[in-house]
Amino acid sequence: MGVQPERLRKLTESLVNIYSPSGKEEEAIGFLHDYLRSAGIPCTLQDVEQDRKNLLVIPEGETPGICFNGHVDTVAASDYENYQIYEENGELFGLGTSDMKGGCAAMVEAFHAFWEENGILPPAVLSLVVGEEETGDGTSALLEEHQFSWAIVGEPTNLIPCFQHYGYIEANMVTRGQRMHASMATQEVNAVHAMLSSLLRLTDYLGSEKPDIIFNIRDVFSTRSGFVVPDYCESWLDLHIPPHYPAGNIIYDVEEVIRTLFPQADVEDVLTFTTFRSGYSLPEKGPIAEMLQQVFKKCGLPWQTSRFPSDSDAIIFWENGVRPVILGPGTLEKAHREDESVPSGQLEQAAQIYSSILASL
Repeated sequence: MGVQPERLRKLTESLVNIYSPSGKEEEAIGFLHDYLRSAGIPCTLQDVEQDRKNLLVIPEGETPGICFNGHVDTVAASDYENYQIYEENGELFGLGTSDMKGGCAAMVEAFHAFWEENGILPPAVLSLVVGEEETGDGTSALLEEHQFSWAIVGEPTNLIPCFQHYGYIEANMVTRGQRMHASMATQEVNAVHAMLSSLLRLTDYLGSEKPDIIFNIRDVFSTRSGFVVPDYCESWLDLHIPPHYPAGNIIYDVEEVIRTLFPQADVEDVLTFTTFRSGYSLPEKGPIAEMLQQVFKKCGLPWQTSRFPSDSDAIIFWENGVRPVILGPGTLEKAHREDESVPSGQLEQAAQIYSSILASL
């Protein structure tokens, strides 16, 4: 029997066509729960928050050492009228196709194929979680009750295994000025000018001193009160840092830049770090790495590895003593876009890889 491409395709279509932004995943989890139960595959729901639940497939009486993890939530649709799936030139477009409902569908299909072929569950856990795009509360709840040695996280990597993961820092910056008539504006009292000057200084510093850090100015907004000088400006910043950088060192360096810009203020009044996670680097050796190399050889795929440059639930696994390898269909370049997509053939390849891993455990 094995992986069934048409069944995988229909599952992906159904899942993508369910709108499930973070915090509103109930319908997607309910659909997958019914899908697995109708196939005879035993599964359980794990409470996360009120009506929000994770969906777990766990062999009875066993504590598997490896977990296949995917998240069913997406970012909010940029156009609520046009988020559904469609195909064009062998590419499947739609919200979540790449990040990461395509990966979830491929994992489900691999477990489904194993169940049909063997009549039992594989020696692995399938966790379909909520909340990855926001707080990671789904995976955090999973790891409060279950422990694993390894995890395969199906984030979009173009089917290239990632044994290294970037760290992530999120910061909130606030500048203040003096409210007055717009015709009286000066640079010294304009909160927006102070913000833009500071962001340019940070950009220049990171670009010259640490060019391998990815610095993103995510949001900038100020008070809107008509024909006046704004007295308040706020921005949200993302820093994706290579695994060899300790997050604490980067935080200190950024704070030093802010001190030079605002010598009369407390740094904490200007800049607040809301999230900081150091990255990790796993050795590409040992039983799991060797098994993955054999799986890729069996599937006729070249063996190469890479680093995952974004934030993901893999960091939560790592912080809880689990060694996560990130491996999934699609690419980050296509994720979170209006025209998000994944090659349809890559979904089948992903399911074949996951299926071969399950058979090799």
